[in-house]
Amino acid sequence: MRAPVDRILAPLFPTKGPWVNVLGQQASIIQRGKPMLVEFWDFCRPNSMRTLPYLKAWHERYAEHGLRVIGVHSPGFEIAKDEQAVRDAVVRLGISYPVLIDSELEVWQDYGNEGWPSRYLFDGRARLFDYHRGEGAYEETELAIQELLEIEREPLAPLRAEDAPDARLRAQTADQPGTYCGPYEAGAVWGVFDGAGEIAVNGVAVAIPHAGAHVLVEHERHCSGVLELRAGPDVRCLATCFTPGVA
Repeated sequence: MRAPVDRILAPLFPTKGPWVNVLGQQASIIQRGKPMLVEFWDFCRPNSMRTLPYLKAWHERYAEHGLRVIGVHSPGFEIAKDEQAVRDAVVRLGISYPVLIDSELEVWQDYGNEGWPSRYLFDGRARLFDYHRGEGAYEETELAIQELLEIEREPLAPLRAEDAPDARLRAQTADQPGTYCGPYEAGAVWGVFDGAGEIAVNGVAVAIPHAGAHVLVEHERHCSGVLELRAGPDVRCLATCFTPGVA
């Protein structure tokens, strides 16, 4: 969504915040004259995990043209506050752009952020140019990036059918705290887990190799189903989440 005015400036990053993928002073993160895309995310949030491939692709596509992608990891679950867990997730997920670990939600509050994921695109003078909250609007964001960089190329193709600009989606079942068993409507089912071990999804054993968000069931499009989820002794389910599918 295009910013309503061109006078909203990017808040400064904390001077002592821990960074991943940054060598030396964090001041080198912001470069005058170059656009900056800031993404608030959490490795325990399914919506963040679904958006992440686009952020990685934009970094690969446009870094050489001057775009700076910055991930701000703001935790929504207690386990996501652990600095080492965030560092491990960045490595595991193959994120190569800088990530600020915002465990105390300091940057989150500076931005007045309201959810995961949220992205803010600033121009070369650190003025807000475009923003989006939640999943979607990937083509819109990429075209805004290209406008700032003054380049033209074919935007990324949608990675999922529900990501297409003209996709018709149906509302999914609301996220549920803890381990959920019962009926649902969605395109996919995710679980957020603490620990590592084995769980059972509709009677089928599923390995959980690490804490975080894991997809448990995927459908080609929105459908109705029944979930039976059982966590093993070494795994705790913090939430059961549902993501949309094409109608």
